[in-house]
Amino acid sequence: MSWSISEVARSSGVTTRTLRYYDAIGLLHPAWVGGNGYRWYERAQLLRLQRILLLRELGLGLPEIASVLDGDLDQAEALRRHLHELREARDRLDRLMRTVRRTIADLQGGAELSADDLFDGFRERLARLEERLVATYGEGVRQHFTTSAHRTQDWGLDDHVAAQRLGEDLMRRLVELRRAGAAPTEARVLDLVAEHHAGVCRFWDADRASYTNLGDVYVEDVEQRALLDALDPELAPWLRAAMTVFATSRL
Repeated sequence: MSWSISEVARSSGVTTRTLRYYDAIGLLHPAWVGGNGYRWYERAQLLRLQRILLLRELGLGLPEIASVLDGDLDQAEALRRHLHELREARDRLDRLMRTVRRTIADLQGGAELSADDLFDGFRERLARLEERLVATYGEGVRQHFTTSAHRTQDWGLDDHVAAQRLGEDLMRRLVELRRAGAAPTEARVLDLVAEHHAGVCRFWDADRASYTNLGDVYVEDVEQRALLDALDPELAPWLRAAMTVFATSRL
């Protein structure tokens, strides 16, 4: 028995767009494709989709899920790795929660916090990201972090919050375009990517090569990918493609 992509989407709660994306990245191919281009799935594919959804529910990323399903990584080992990541995330959240509590107390008339106290927890995540990128791209990456630290050294909490809100609004608009079916090569997408590039350049000077590399980071770095996946599981590769086109055509 075979099921069409729309039937599988209706039964599983996964959108047809996501199913097509899973096909494109090799995670879940249909059993066969009709002459009209329609995708059809059989029981084996439904069972694989069930495992994908289970592993997603457990918090594994798509690359880890692919490794588990294809036999390159034992499921227990994958979950042990994820448990380690969850514990690290819990520790980071604990630190951030302490920072928020102390900030609330400060705002309500308690002891005034120092700049270091205000950003406790954020620095640790940034330092980890720096080391991961240095391991991938070399020591030259450190200059970007040094430049960013210099440009924001006089920022207060309001400045950081404002920058974060601008970034969140831009990502929301990018998600809306992607979900509307906009291609990464379209001018309306590249115009938003231009805003993204300008935002990045507030912190460090992103030339063609480094901006293209940043797109790779969004896809390949576990923490950065998780942030984008939380907004839209298809956003990261779509945004990387748009950033690559922007870097090639406009930088």
